[in-house]
Amino acid sequence: MNKNKFINLATEVINLEIKALQKLRKNINKSFSDAVIKIANCQSKVILCGVGKSGLIASKIAATLASVGTPAFSITASEASHGDLGMISKKDILILISYSGKTNELKNIIQYANRNRIYLIGIVSKKDSILYKASDTKLLIPQVIEAGGIVPTASTTSQLALGDALAIASMKYKKFGKMDFKKLHPAGSIGAQLKTVEDIMIVGKKIPFVDENLQTDKALKILSEKKLGILVVRNKKKFTTGIITDGQIRRFSQKNLNFQSLPVKKIMTKKPIFIDKNELAAKALSIMNNNKITSLIVNNKNKPKTTIGVIHVHTILQSNIS
Repeated sequence: MNKNKFINLATEVINLEIKALQKLRKNINKSFSDAVIKIANCQSKVILCGVGKSGLIASKIAATLASVGTPAFSITASEASHGDLGMISKKDILILISYSGKTNELKNIIQYANRNRIYLIGIVSKKDSILYKASDTKLLIPQVIEAGGIVPTASTTSQLALGDALAIASMKYKKFGKMDFKKLHPAGSIGAQLKTVEDIMIVGKKIPFVDENLQTDKALKILSEKKLGILVVRNKKKFTTGIITDGQIRRFSQKNLNFQSLPVKKIMTKKPIFIDKNELAAKALSIMNNNKITSLIVNNKNKPKTTIGVIHVHTILQSNIS
């Protein structure tokens, strides 16, 4: 077989799966909405199970559901008949996946669910199957042509796509947002990009606060000690009135040789740029790049005059945020 035939085979397999997804798209109906609402309102766990390749799809769907705020896990059909049925409680939702819906390994699980009134969602292609008839919500996947004629390919692609749709729809129904997502994904590139300013800002005694009436030569010592290249200037009420940067001081010193005897309020920048603590750190980096600065003061939007932190460009970059 030459290389061109391999390319043709790949194209054929992909086309079969595209056709399967197109048929699935046309088949989405009210049952899908019923399943989404049931999953989103589940007060316990969503348990998925399938046999063979469908079992692998069940594991992936369970992982996706869990990642968007719906407690879920998968069990194997064979182990379920040897004790794992005890993992399923009456408050759970059970999702069984089977192309034929007639697989022997699922019969015990179906009987257990019906006997104990456990809500059953069936993802299946055959209306005359045990699974279809026993399911409370029936998600019918159109019958498809498998690649190679026998290998579960187009059918499992349809199962996977339907599972993704269930997960995303239930996420939207529950209003599961970016900050919720961040809590479940603290590591990796996704977690980094979802870090907020509050997660990585400098706080407490590390913030280089100075009083607006402090003499500039004394303020310079604090600037050197804190090593942030910035001073946050406050008045007696502890409200932020301005900032001073090391670059600003260098430029001012060239114009006024006696600047060190002046109070810092005479040389500070009034109305400095600030960011709210709940904004993404990536947004802070964008603001810094656009304004060609290396630090931002952090304020709480409920108290816009009060600085609660400082975020530095180096801290952002060290957190792998871009």
